[in-house]
Amino acid sequence: MNIFITGASSGIGESLAYHYAQKGATVGLVARREDRLKAVEDKVKELGGNAISFILDVANQDDVQNAANAFLEQTGRIDTVIANAGVGGSDKLSSGDASTINNILSINILGVTNTVIPFIPSMKEQKSGQICIISSIAGTRGLIGHGGYSGSKAAVRVLGDSWDYSLSRHNISTTVVFPGWIATEMTAGHSFKMLFLMDSETASRKIAKAIQKGKRKYILPWQWNIIVPIFRFLPRWLIKLVSV
Repeated sequence: MNIFITGASSGIGESLAYHYAQKGATVGLVARREDRLKAVEDKVKELGGNAISFILDVANQDDVQNAANAFLEQTGRIDTVIANAGVGGSDKLSSGDASTINNILSINILGVTNTVIPFIPSMKEQKSGQICIISSIAGTRGLIGHGGYSGSKAAVRVLGDSWDYSLSRHNISTTVVFPGWIATEMTAGHSFKMLFLMDSETASRKIAKAIQKGKRKYILPWQWNIIVPIFRFLPRWLIKLVSV
């Protein structure tokens, strides 16, 4: 298998890299932190996989395009692309500076399009391929103070839904994953109780299985399948009340 994973230096991306390495896959590892990426690359090799690393920012279209081309040149084909790279943070609406929210939108949305689209011509030529987009349960409704994050995850949810219509006829599956709280660097600093917290190793196994089965949408942990439909239809006054 030839797998291309962004955000591979930690969290879900790192755990997915190890999951596929144990199956002997060639794994394209994409991240910004060189030291962390080197450590992941070494462990992928130790676990029996082959690693090809790219140090870049997924918001940079040219860099990601070049990485995709280089990966295809070395492997000859692509089986699975996992657009996992993402950042969180508050909107900082009162700052008067749009830089923070723009950075979130750029990485979380353009990072997905920059990652996936370069591989689509090869997948269509192969008449096979799997695309996985990591969204979030936050993408099902705007979170107070985190509109940029919620909005970006909602955007990639819709992108994945649209792409599935266009690509399924070419035997290309598109899976959008909606994780709840996963124990990663992004969630490590949270002081509040995170419901149904799941470790990234368990999450990676479940996500890989959902991709393999060609699921269009996958929510984890399972408890969020019950909560999300309720959350989406809560009245606005109640959300404002509990946020005070």
